[in-house]
Amino acid sequence: MLARFTDSARRVLIRAGTLALDAGRPALTPDLLLLALAEIRPFSLAGFTVTAEDVRGQVDLGDRRELLATLGIDLAEVHRRTRAGTSDPARWRLTRSRLKPLRVTLHGPLGSVPLAMHARKVMEVAMWQPGAVTGERLLWGLLADYSNGAGRILRAGGVDLRALVEETGMPMARTA
Repeated sequence: MLARFTDSARRVLIRAGTLALDAGRPALTPDLLLLALAEIRPFSLAGFTVTAEDVRGQVDLGDRRELLATLGIDLAEVHRRTRAGTSDPARWRLTRSRLKPLRVTLHGPLGSVPLAMHARKVMEVAMWQPGAVTGERLLWGLLADYSNGAGRILRAGGVDLRALVEETGMPMARTA
């Protein structure tokens, strides 16, 4: 499934998967995809004004750094020493179960993490049209469903959602 993704879109998905695994989450969720988009910024959308710090403040990443720091362990240093090459897109794959087609899982050298329902929907929307899946299309997938929480996080970060949706070219529902 990752064959259709641009390199930057793959990096976003891999970063989101790494965040999910690091946080001990049972699944990759849309808030982690949004955080990865904010960190990597694989597009130049003027309306995407939220910073990675703004999003990180809204996302529960599990605070393992502080816990390990009390023991004198620098988690960032451990990651630098043990994760060489783990972000290489060639070492990751996104698969759909043949027996359970709604189960999509990201597999990589750090482990495997299934996509939560709303994150899977982001992928489906991003892949809906023919062509490469880009960072813009991942954002489009996040914005397509307000119930996934990404819109709330963006709005809390001061993003004008209407302007951002118009800039992405995503069709908007007409209101009477």
